[in-house]
Amino acid sequence: MTGRWPAGPDPAGVTPLDQLAALRTPAGAAALAVATTLATGDPLAAATALRRRGLAPALAAAALTQARLRQHGSGKFGADAARMFFTRSGLEQATRPVVAARRADRLAAAGVRTLADLGCGIGTDTIAAARAGIRVFAVEADPLTVAVAAANLAALGLAERATVAHRPAERADLSGVDAVFCDPSRRHPSTGRRSVHPAGWSPSWEFVRGLPGRVPRTVLKLAPGLDHARIPAGAEAEWVSVDGDLVEAALWCGPLAAVPRRATLLRSPAGALAGDGLPSGAPAGELTGTGELTAPVGPVRRFLLDPDPAVLRAHLLAELASRLAANLADPRIGYLYADRAHHTPYARCLEIHDVLPFSLRRLRAALRAAGVGRVEIRKRGSAVEPEQLRRELRLAGDGAATVVLTRVVGAATALICRPVA
Repeated sequence: MTGRWPAGPDPAGVTPLDQLAALRTPAGAAALAVATTLATGDPLAAATALRRRGLAPALAAAALTQARLRQHGSGKFGADAARMFFTRSGLEQATRPVVAARRADRLAAAGVRTLADLGCGIGTDTIAAARAGIRVFAVEADPLTVAVAAANLAALGLAERATVAHRPAERADLSGVDAVFCDPSRRHPSTGRRSVHPAGWSPSWEFVRGLPGRVPRTVLKLAPGLDHARIPAGAEAEWVSVDGDLVEAALWCGPLAAVPRRATLLRSPAGALAGDGLPSGAPAGELTGTGELTAPVGPVRRFLLDPDPAVLRAHLLAELASRLAANLADPRIGYLYADRAHHTPYARCLEIHDVLPFSLRRLRAALRAAGVGRVEIRKRGSAVEPEQLRRELRLAGDGAATVVLTRVVGAATALICRPVA
């Protein structure tokens, strides 16, 4: 994981590492405190105000950049963000803390006491493991990111429980650890673009997949689009969503594997405050199974269930259908249908009010007859562009509805629905 904060030295020759070191001094802390009060305003005016206080231009610029990164980071890291240090790419790529905390708790419950974190980034998973009582030995290949991770451990009072070394994952000493966690970088080091093919990962997929053979208790964090064919025999593949957003896949290897497939649904602090009654980080649901069953196919029924993406990616639709007494209406489309409403974290429930063979004319007429002027458009198995359809419908009523574009036994179909309260 590369830093890019900012890219390269400024005209005075001050490098990002120099800037970080300056921000960690008493003078830098004072500059950050002032910058925090100015960060929401005009950038030029804020920089001028800092320089009027006698700050060197490089320190003023670094403080403002860091203050803004902390503001952006508060949505992900909560109160910790005010004490942490970030790079732009590091903040973007960091594991969500609720996911890292859940993983650390599971490792601690499995008896892990020492952990190697290979490719620790700005330190989210290292921080979570250290807070769970695990001694962490982290490595990172990018020198700026190493310094940021070390600064974060110090700022959060965890420096005695974890260390960060500037070293590629391939050179990490794994001889004295209970377990390994590896999050390979899936971005090109110079362009920052995501690399879909494992050949472009760092460390390489060959190195990553060989880790369980060296340390049986290994966890691999991978992209949620993980090809099931790459799941090692005997490993547990877990897909994790946060507030309905699919964020990662993880492979739990060796003694850590509990089931073949798992979908874990978590709530962020914001999601917990939204009224679901669950504390932040508590699993809203965990669905497990083999991932090899087939859901039954039947008619469209009164209620449509739109499964959480973690359930879909884990291939646990059949297990959910069995739990909810539901069926598919098309074997290739991941919507479920049931005779009664279900209040479940695993799927959004909609009541179906009309089923139409899809055509713009028929759909427009049905919506106008129902007085619908506002529509949410959801689709699966349809090539229709929602925004274009919204313009072409030309609705003007006071009501609201959800239009689901899908296929039923291969036929293009529009469902007019309303959410279940």
